[in-house]
Amino acid sequence: MKFFIDTANVEQIREAAKWGVLDGVTTNPTLLSREKGSFKDILREICSIVPGPVSAEVVSLEAGGMVSEGRELTKIADNIIIKVPCTTEGIKAMGMFKAEGIQTNATLCFSPNQGLLVAKAGATYVSPFVGRLDDVGHRGMDLVADLVTIYNNYSFATQVIVASIRSVQHVYEAALMGADVATIPFKVVDQLIKHPLTDKGIQSFLADWEKVEK
Repeated sequence: MKFFIDTANVEQIREAAKWGVLDGVTTNPTLLSREKGSFKDILREICSIVPGPVSAEVVSLEAGGMVSEGRELTKIADNIIIKVPCTTEGIKAMGMFKAEGIQTNATLCFSPNQGLLVAKAGATYVSPFVGRLDDVGHRGMDLVADLVTIYNNYSFATQVIVASIRSVQHVYEAALMGADVATIPFKVVDQLIKHPLTDKGIQSFLADWEKVEK
């Protein structure tokens, strides 16, 4: 499974990149609004740190506007992926982007039917938002399982990015289900490696090492 980091914070991305396990980055208008500077400069710097896919989202609600925005975004760097919403206009735009050889990430996916349609439209990735489904009383990871099954049934090339991750449990379940990618907030990335028994074991070993004759 590939690991993306879900942030527009350059320092967090630099730190995660040092681990050697970072495959890409996802951003959105909300994440970019939290950072200082031009959004294009921020995206350009992110793309210089991470050679893998970097998702940048369009804000137009109409297919033609989405395509125009997407074309401009792809000029920032070669590894920019265009985030497009799972709407009727978004599906139209995904088909247009595919015809131009521009990769897309179908965002705000909340149902298997949406996921099926965007795959047929040629989306490179689809992002089911599991945490937001959990928030309204649905089990978000069920959507991931459904999408993995549907895509395997019909050999769709669209990759499943598990998004809106809130916990290490989401990451664990995504890996078990065979999701292609998990895009993870920095806080959760940091939690993945931690376990109290690891810390306790290190402390015990170090204490015993002090007893070893040097």
